[in-house]
Amino acid sequence: MGDKKLEKHKYRTIRDYIKKRIQTGKYPIGSYLPSENDFCNRFGITRTTIRKALDELLKEGFIVKEQGKGSKVIERGKSLGLLTVKGISGSIDYEVETIVTEPSRIARWDPIIPFTLTNEEQKSQCVYFQRVRNINGHPVVLENNWYSLNALGLIESDEFVDGSFFKTLSRKHLIEIMGAEQELRSKPASIDVAKKLNILEGAPILHISVRFRTSKPGLNLYGDLYCDTSEYPIRNSYFL
Repeated sequence: MGDKKLEKHKYRTIRDYIKKRIQTGKYPIGSYLPSENDFCNRFGITRTTIRKALDELLKEGFIVKEQGKGSKVIERGKSLGLLTVKGISGSIDYEVETIVTEPSRIARWDPIIPFTLTNEEQKSQCVYFQRVRNINGHPVVLENNWYSLNALGLIESDEFVDGSFFKTLSRKHLIEIMGAEQELRSKPASIDVAKKLNILEGAPILHISVRFRTSKPGLNLYGDLYCDTSEYPIRNSYFL
């Protein structure tokens, strides 16, 4: 019984060690992890232990296993099955530029959020920020974001890693997105949305409301996105 508990503790320790090195870029996206033999020799563990650790990382979307090559580190957002707008020309993606239009600030929760806040969230103020995604200098997505101040302190917009809040949570705070709920609607652009997306008022746009669950207890992220999809399609991935 004692040996089983020790083995369970070891695989979790190894899993967390590898995860932290992925989150902080020590094992970068696209690289391969050291071999199972390397981990066994380095930590004095069995193959069963390292394989359990790798299986956990596979389930959580940090790696994929490639036959004959080993465990490859992947961009975790691609495994979440969420939506984003990203340009495509043939098989080549355009680069997306993120511009902060409303810097992070402490605020009250916006009634536009369609999801029911938890009791703890209702007792807390929130952190709010707004950004626009540009493709080739053209605004394509306007997004508003909120999270509970009690669950996570104010993170300044200029601290975002590559303009990404997901990357900031992962690399600087070791917090991961674990899943989400989404609501999608087609609606006419309001005056404010039309101005920020440089489209006509009343033009059809895609409205996405989303609530992300994270690995930090009590921390949810809320998003409200307005997407001009006239030239750029929806992809089955998400980068906040």
